[in-house]
Amino acid sequence: MGKELEGGCACAAVRYRLASAPMFVHCCHCRDCQRQTGSAFVINALIEADRVQVLSGEVKPSNMPTDSGRPHTIFRCPVCGTALWSEYGGRSALRFVRVGTLDDPTSLQPDVHIYVRSKLPWVALPPAVAAFGAYYDSTTLWPLASLDRRRALFG
Repeated sequence: MGKELEGGCACAAVRYRLASAPMFVHCCHCRDCQRQTGSAFVINALIEADRVQVLSGEVKPSNMPTDSGRPHTIFRCPVCGTALWSEYGGRSALRFVRVGTLDDPTSLQPDVHIYVRSKLPWVALPPAVAAFGAYYDSTTLWPLASLDRRRALFG
């Protein structure tokens, strides 16, 4: 990671810093992400929860319904409601940080596009980035160092 990655909410009540580069970056096109963001997709940086340092303010958890029925908690600024990160499947050790909340959202690009079976038809995917109809086997795509970090979290 060449520079510090910091971000925050729209009203600046919450500020955070990533203590390292993320393990991997997803661009998710699933219907849940479309509905919950009001957009065509969401870009999430996957990183260990203890590497997301809250610099100021507090976040408020919101439990969201999902098509899968698995837990999904979005952490928002309690003042402006900006979604800053999520925890999926009840796994609080791993955060999915919304890349759009970084001060420089261009600093992270998607490593993969997932759930493209529900991609909006006018969204064009870059040919150089892997894309999957649903999820994928992370052992085939993630860098070894990222797999080691994930193993340290979950065994």
